[in-house]
Amino acid sequence: PKAEAISDGSKKSLEADLPGPVAVLSGDAQEQIDVRTEKFSKLLSSPTVDLEALHTLSWGGIPCKLRAQTWKFLCGYLPANSDRRQAALDRKRKEYSDMIPNFERVKKSYHLPEQDEYESTTYRQIHIDIPRTGPTSPLLQQKEVQESLERILFSWALRHPASGYVQGINDLLIPFFVVFLGEHIPAGTDAENFELSRLSPAQILQIEADCFWCMSKLLNHIQENYTFAQVGIQRMIFKLEELVSHIDAPLTKHLEEQGATFIQFAFRWMNCLLMREIPL
Repeated sequence: PKAEAISDGSKKSLEADLPGPVAVLSGDAQEQIDVRTEKFSKLLSSPTVDLEALHTLSWGGIPCKLRAQTWKFLCGYLPANSDRRQAALDRKRKEYSDMIPNFERVKKSYHLPEQDEYESTTYRQIHIDIPRTGPTSPLLQQKEVQESLERILFSWALRHPASGYVQGINDLLIPFFVVFLGEHIPAGTDAENFELSRLSPAQILQIEADCFWCMSKLLNHIQENYTFAQVGIQRMIFKLEELVSHIDAPLTKHLEEQGATFIQFAFRWMNCLLMREIPL
């Protein structure tokens, strides 16, 4: 449910409320954003954040400037209690930082015969997939960004050998990266064209760590999507087919007559959570 709220909130936010240049809004639209922002700010500034109230409020959309912080709470990355928050954040970021040397070791030696096969295969697949992720995005085609994405995905795969890295997980990482990048760039800056090299190594490491832990929380909820036979995805496709048959029987009949099965066109939807269908 928390993962759904994150996705839904991101999609439902007003288009004018996306990261990037300031858009011109009508009075009513700006007033709606201001009211929602005030509600979120009040919840997030509490000594102990009411996570249930935050979850409920997020279904209607999360204001852009508070999205990163809200996602961290909804993912269970940030403790609700403010007294524990900074210490937990520092600990998690250091834990991620401690994984980086292993990535660098494999990156340098993955082609050598004595290198661990699982590590080599995992790195090689990620290295191939990353340039294909968002091929038209100036941000995602930057060398520095691709290196960050590789570090995050490889580190996650090593901690989750039961599923390992599967194509599609790279797509799920992108919203986290873009949203958490937004915390480190000037307000009103177009994140899509921002050069990551302008940030310090410490800032980039913070973004990576936040992405790693929040993506991990999301994938924990849908791990069956990426294990053997991907039963989680099959279950979601079956539910979609069942739903469509109830609300649009003629469409279901037409698809059957054409010999089109739901898995033929809906597998990618479920595998990537519509990341390749809906513009970022």
